[in-house]
Amino acid sequence: MIPEWDAPGDLPAQVAAALAEDIGSGDITAALLDPAAKGSGRTIARGHTVLCGRPWVDAVYHQLDPSLRPQWQHGEGADIAPGATLYTIEGNIRALLGAERSALNFLQTLCGAARRSRELVALVAHTECKLLDTRKTLPGLRSAQKYAVRVGGCHNHRMGLFDAFLIKENHILASGGIGPAIARARKMQPDKPVEIEVSNLAELEQAIAAGTDVAMLDNFDIGRIRQAVALTRGRCRLEASGGIEGEALVEIAETGVDYISLGLLTKHCRAADLSFLLE
Repeated sequence: MIPEWDAPGDLPAQVAAALAEDIGSGDITAALLDPAAKGSGRTIARGHTVLCGRPWVDAVYHQLDPSLRPQWQHGEGADIAPGATLYTIEGNIRALLGAERSALNFLQTLCGAARRSRELVALVAHTECKLLDTRKTLPGLRSAQKYAVRVGGCHNHRMGLFDAFLIKENHILASGGIGPAIARARKMQPDKPVEIEVSNLAELEQAIAAGTDVAMLDNFDIGRIRQAVALTRGRCRLEASGGIEGEALVEIAETGVDYISLGLLTKHCRAADLSFLLE
C-alpha cells in the first residue's frame, strides 16, 4: 500500500505566490469569457510518470475558487501510464482556465522529481544505502521538492541551515580544525546531528575521533570509499557525495556506505509532460 505523505506547512504560501505571479491584477484573457459559463476538464499524462503534487493542485483550485474540487483518478505516488487521466474537474470556466498553468506547474515539477527519485532508488534497492536529496532546490519550493523526493522513495537531508550541522571545508578552516569545529557544534546545539566533510582518510580518522555522527566523503573515488567503509566499521555513518550518477551510483551503494547525497534529485529533474483539456 502507498503510504500517506504529509504536505509541508508552507504549501498555502507557495500556492498563493504562484497565483499572484501568474494572475497578477487579473486574467485578461479569461475575462473574454462569459463570467457565468460552466465547464469541465481533465489533466492527462503524455508520458510515464509518478503522480505527485495532489495537495498543491487542490490548493490552487481552492484558493482561486473554493467550489472547485479535482476528482483524482489515482493516489499520490501511483505509477502513471501515458494517456492516463490524473483528475477531472468542473466549475466556472474562467476559474478553471485561470488555475490551469499554476496547477500544472506544480504537478509537472513534482511528478518529475518523484519519478526520478523512484528510478534511482530502484537501482540500489538491493543495498542498505539510502539516497538523500540536497539543498539544491528552486527558491521558495524546497519543501515541495523534498516532499516529491519522499514520494519517490528517497530520503531528505537537512531542510536548511537550521536543523543540522554540516561542517564543510571553509567552516573547518575558520574554526581551526576538525576537532574544534565538532566540539563547538556539540557545545552550541547538543541536540542537533553533526556531519562533517572530509577530503581524505586522515581527516576521516580525525572526524571519528572527534565524535561526528556522519562523515561526508567528498569526491572520494571508489577505492577510497571502500577503504573508508573498512576503516569506519560502524564508528560513524558515511555519506558519499560529489557528482555521483549512472553506474557509479550502484557501485558506490554496494560499498556499504550509509548514504549517497544527490543534487540531481531536485536540480536536474525533467518535468512530467502533462496537458489540461477543457471539455
